[in-house]
Amino acid sequence: MTQPDSNRILRRLPIGVGILGGTLLLLNRLLTPTLTESQARSDVMGVILSALLILTGLLWQQIQPKPPETVQLEGEQGFELDPFLPEAVRLELAWASHLLLTNTVTRSIVAYYDGKVLMRRGILGPQAEIEPGAILKRVLETQKAVYLVALKIYPGRIEFDYLPENTQGVICQPMGEKGALILAANAPRSYTQQDETWIAGIADKLGNSLDAHLIKN
Repeated sequence: MTQPDSNRILRRLPIGVGILGGTLLLLNRLLTPTLTESQARSDVMGVILSALLILTGLLWQQIQPKPPETVQLEGEQGFELDPFLPEAVRLELAWASHLLLTNTVTRSIVAYYDGKVLMRRGILGPQAEIEPGAILKRVLETQKAVYLVALKIYPGRIEFDYLPENTQGVICQPMGEKGALILAANAPRSYTQQDETWIAGIADKLGNSLDAHLIKN
């Protein structure tokens, strides 16, 4: 299911008005038996105005980008949390995932740490376990986030079989020394720079808690 572009009519309005005006001028010219100088000048001005309206509409199509189309991710809503985690960590994961799901385009979240899936929340993918692929391994090794703005165009998308099948965008964010926070969006190119900064901050906070509670144990 896609979300309609609410500005589509506004962007196309100048084109429609320009074409309508030009058509009416042409009909008026054809139906007028005798053309006066004043009418000729008016027709020229009308043609110029119609052309400007059409040009303006075409420019608006380029200048005003269409918002990304959203989809309904395939899968069931769920919330799975490792029962063996310390209570403080469980609460922090629940709090952070709730914030991300309610304040960003994120619709599915997976918290992966030290070879284990600690949490899955939102629209759950078909696979409960994670076999790290090249992208996730690179994030874990380099401690640098990877944002796949339109997942379907990346050959590496096959490694994200633990996310909903029609996931549109993915952020793999380092989380502590041994983990990553993986977020799935329901629209391509939908995370803003502010979103990325905020996600990085939340992942850092979670990573500090996980490192403190899990590594020492």
